[in-house]
Amino acid sequence: MTTARPTAARRSTAKPTPPPPAAAGAAPPGSPQAAMRLRELVFGAACAAAVRAAASLGVADALGERPATVEELATAVHAEPRPLRRLLRALSCYGVFTETDDDRYAHTDMSRQLRQDAPNTLHHIALWCTEPWTWQAWPRLDEAVRTGRNIFPDVFGKEFFDYLHDDARDSARVFNQAMTSSSRQSAADLAAFLDLDGVSSVVDIGGGQGHVLASLLEKHPALHGTLLDLPQVVENADARLRPGGVLADRAKLVPGDCRVDIPVRADLYIIKNILEWDDESTRRTLRNVLAAARPGARVVVVENLVDDSPSMRFTTAMDLMLLLNVGGAKHSRESMLSLMTEAGLLVQDVRPVNPYLHAFESVVPA
Repeated sequence: MTTARPTAARRSTAKPTPPPPAAAGAAPPGSPQAAMRLRELVFGAACAAAVRAAASLGVADALGERPATVEELATAVHAEPRPLRRLLRALSCYGVFTETDDDRYAHTDMSRQLRQDAPNTLHHIALWCTEPWTWQAWPRLDEAVRTGRNIFPDVFGKEFFDYLHDDARDSARVFNQAMTSSSRQSAADLAAFLDLDGVSSVVDIGGGQGHVLASLLEKHPALHGTLLDLPQVVENADARLRPGGVLADRAKLVPGDCRVDIPVRADLYIIKNILEWDDESTRRTLRNVLAAARPGARVVVVENLVDDSPSMRFTTAMDLMLLLNVGGAKHSRESMLSLMTEAGLLVQDVRPVNPYLHAFESVVPA
């Protein structure tokens, strides 16, 4: 994921979805059930903090496949048993760990994903989304909503990525680990999703370390590819793509800013999770693709959508964090289609890649 900095929030053109009609037997407004649910929501910070505490302590890593007592876990993670029991009890209410009949705790599908050695670990994501600075930023959401701009410089005295680089090196490390683990999984999903019949060359625009490109090159031995991103990003590209790497003979690393120029011609252009800037930056990027590509070239834009998605709670939360941090925004289906069509691309299909990503398939017109 590129570290290009968004500058202004985009206003979604998606129409709000009306709430579904109340189901038969549903709790009426003001009911005890509704009140309890709202109470749970306003204590959401406690849930997030509990997940962070479990990840920081390494509880999931310490718990094996057999249930363990609180005392055993406390010894393993160097914690006091009584407060650890309280933490596990709270998390088990949300399905993170479960308590057995014999006063032990066991893994659930969610708690296993907090293990650092899990194939699709969410350990670093859990830490990243609950970093210390987040607790200072979230209370200013009302201000960001009123003004339509990021509040990060007002709180920390500098822009988001400057703050990470200058003042929060540990947080920057967690960010990099989180983006790496997330992009590896989505890269595998995208490689399985894309049909590359007739494609001999591909460019990953703003592709970060190049996990998508590496996954595609591994799956398709005849494919050649280019990674285009900012100079400091491509310097740290996936080792498989760098000189001496197992894929280096079919990979090219090109430093550059896709909002300025895309000096690469290919059969397929992939733009994944970077069109979160202001609309004008997105327009420039798409125009640069059309200027570089030959007629008939495929352009696949991959984004988290704030509508038409089974992961609405996740994507809308990311959207609000973007507003707070950098003034960016996630797209709706309509806003993405509008910008791609305006740029001159012929959008042919929109399909889910996984529960939280959609692919917009398009071609460059003749």
